[in-house]
Amino acid sequence: MAVNFDIESVLTKLTVADKVKLLSGLGWWNTEPIPRAGVPSIKLSDGPNGIRGSYFFNGTPSSCFPCSTGLGSSFDVELARRVGEALGDEARAKGVHVLLAPTVNTQRSPLGGRGFESFAEDPHLNGTIAAAYINGLQSKGISATIKHFVANDQEYQRFSISSEVSERALREIYLKPFQIAIKNANPWAVMSAYNRVNGLHVSEDKRLLDDVLRKEWGFKGMIMSDWIGVYSTAESIKAGLDLEMPGPSVMRGRALERALAAEKVFVRDLDVRVRKVLGLVKKGIESGVPFDVGEGFVDTPEQRQILREAARDAIVLLKNDKKLLPLSNQYKKIAVIGPNAAIAMTSGGGSARLLSTYATSPLEGIQAAAKEIGAEVTYTIGATTHKYLHLLNPYIHLSSGGPGALMEFWNDMPSKDFMSTTPDLPAPLSDPTWTTTTKSTDCFLMDNIDEKVNYVCWIKYSTKFVPNEDGDWEFSLNVAGRANLFFDNKLLIDLSTNPEQGDSFFGIGTVDLRAVAPALKAGQDYNLEIRLENAEFAERGSPFKSWGGIRIGGFRKIEPEVELKHAVEIASDADVVVLVVGLNHDLESEGFDRPHMDLPGLTDTLVSEIFKANPNTIVVNQTGTPVTMPWISEASTLVQAFFGGNELGNALADILFGKVNPSGKLPLTFPQRLEDSPAYPSYGDKGQEHGKILYNEGIFVGYRSYEIRKLAPLFPFGFGLSYTTFKYSDLKTSSISEEGKFSVTFTITNTGHINGREIAQVYISDTQASLPRPVKELKAFTKVTLAPGEGKSVTLDLDKEALGFYDDRAAQWIAEKGTFTVHVAASSSDLRLEGSIELRKTLTWIGL
Repeated sequence: MAVNFDIESVLTKLTVADKVKLLSGLGWWNTEPIPRAGVPSIKLSDGPNGIRGSYFFNGTPSSCFPCSTGLGSSFDVELARRVGEALGDEARAKGVHVLLAPTVNTQRSPLGGRGFESFAEDPHLNGTIAAAYINGLQSKGISATIKHFVANDQEYQRFSISSEVSERALREIYLKPFQIAIKNANPWAVMSAYNRVNGLHVSEDKRLLDDVLRKEWGFKGMIMSDWIGVYSTAESIKAGLDLEMPGPSVMRGRALERALAAEKVFVRDLDVRVRKVLGLVKKGIESGVPFDVGEGFVDTPEQRQILREAARDAIVLLKNDKKLLPLSNQYKKIAVIGPNAAIAMTSGGGSARLLSTYATSPLEGIQAAAKEIGAEVTYTIGATTHKYLHLLNPYIHLSSGGPGALMEFWNDMPSKDFMSTTPDLPAPLSDPTWTTTTKSTDCFLMDNIDEKVNYVCWIKYSTKFVPNEDGDWEFSLNVAGRANLFFDNKLLIDLSTNPEQGDSFFGIGTVDLRAVAPALKAGQDYNLEIRLENAEFAERGSPFKSWGGIRIGGFRKIEPEVELKHAVEIASDADVVVLVVGLNHDLESEGFDRPHMDLPGLTDTLVSEIFKANPNTIVVNQTGTPVTMPWISEASTLVQAFFGGNELGNALADILFGKVNPSGKLPLTFPQRLEDSPAYPSYGDKGQEHGKILYNEGIFVGYRSYEIRKLAPLFPFGFGLSYTTFKYSDLKTSSISEEGKFSVTFTITNTGHINGREIAQVYISDTQASLPRPVKELKAFTKVTLAPGEGKSVTLDLDKEALGFYDDRAAQWIAEKGTFTVHVAASSSDLRLEGSIELRKTLTWIGL
């Protein structure tokens, strides 16, 4: 492919039909090619914490990095850049030209289903980490797509909800992280949001897409829709939306041809949009990433090292009152307990989910580290908390002996009793149209299916199940379609008789049904088969074109009280307990918001009972966003782990055993209860008013809200402990220049006995403003590495953006003359130094 791709020259070769074609996608992950004009098809891929590649079904493994709130907790710009570079390498291995990331939507509420996908509740931290991530990614020639522009902050009614937000809050809180990233990193693409803002869908909002993004901020790149996020033809074209995704087109294509005939749009309008699409194509060509190649992955020592570093820095030490941490060789018997201990919860759900190249669980990481100090590790789950039973992937194999299952597809019903619910399996079947194998019991058949298979089809999934424990086993099934599950040739679960709709498969699947297979023997083969037909699913008009879906889970049936008692016994016999609790990708995911802030099931009961059994208990909470902790006063030791990607288990062990000193700090305020959160009660299904969500908190989001209300959180924004201590001193501030530039200088000293890294935060207060302002706002931060006894002088440069606010009446930014307070802090609630600066002349500006 020639690198000298001239956009204007190519444009002259395109017919009107070509131009129409270029403004919508080719399938799920590609743009349309025009070979005659030398326009290739560039490839796009999810997501924020990894490169999935082209396939949901039987996809290529990928490196999974920590979720964005984990990366945000690092406060480490250099680390974010290196993660972006590593993602760029992975994209090249998969032939991907455009990554659909990063996400910078502000977390209004702890309940947000995709809250874990954004870096922080604070726009400065959110935008700054995003900019570094983008710079790293694009240095490898891979386009970043910053998303979802804008105010896409909940999953409830996400295609239609209207975010009713004041202009000032929109500018200062929700647009600001996009603005910072565009100013400091120049992403090559922006993704528009599903939702409306103040009544108008963003994908057809000219003021946001053209007036603000392009004209005010000078954005030069391409704007694409979120997937199925275009709801108009002429309006979206004229508003500035360049590319409708995915294909085949719904709102463009023939609809656009008709709009041209009616002169609702003109060819000149298409030319403006096509130039932007060609601009991204040009970036793809210049990247050197090959076209139409097979997908690979990166698994090198260097990649594993950055995965481990990122996972370490995604961990925040919240309590260490008894100095249990770091664990020393005095602890010879370590009990590991909890629902998140034995399975690696690498990421949240939805578009962030991918097939990891490998994954270490907390239990595996702790076992390896304990072996080095000669300690014994015992384990039990303690309580089950899964929304869906765990996948059966480790326990299935083909009849031929290899891992996985056989999937057979028919375009016509293979026998008249194929969907029979009689006890015995039906009669022999006709030859299938196509067969394949899979290693997973979670199959969303969105893609990677042979083209000869019709969308309306019949599917058989068959495998051998081998339990690893004796006892009764509980199985679960949810599908996109109608299905029956047969176990050992007997009907176990019926989802073919009027199945109730649920929220599986992005809300298009059935409810999850469970049934018990009694008295199974460990190591014995059992036949497991699912028969599915998807005609009703296809006819229902799913927004996702697919062949259906199957998800099978299973777990040895546990009596909650018996297991809880067993966990208490193990804890009582240990020198120290590591209790790993939290959420998972079934509970925090795209597609739905959390119904509450509580940990699931009997988790809180488990925590309290383990505290009674052994006061030397370390709680590790693994969630992407805040949860309630009713037992917090009993906990002496608490670690927040987030979703840590491939290296979660090793990284956690590094922190617990003191190989690495924790340095993360919270990018989100943890409230004591949901009612304390700024968005309460105007959030989600219970907060909507006739399809509107009122952003009543205005600019007072996150810590800004807690401070203005003088409301103590459970843990404040920017908070995190270390195994050493730090002293702040010698604050100096420069005078403010005519352009509004100034600097803040101070010294940080490690006053402890081990190496450590400290995140210093600079907040600015404006108590003389003509409009209400937050008590203080984060405007700069740095991460400093210090040896014991070492001190370093740090200088941070700031500008008028650190002083200003948005005056919605004047429609401009303003920094009013007067005195401002400068706080240097270890967290938003731990202010170490204070100074003042004076702005002698009011400054106003528009745009960047």
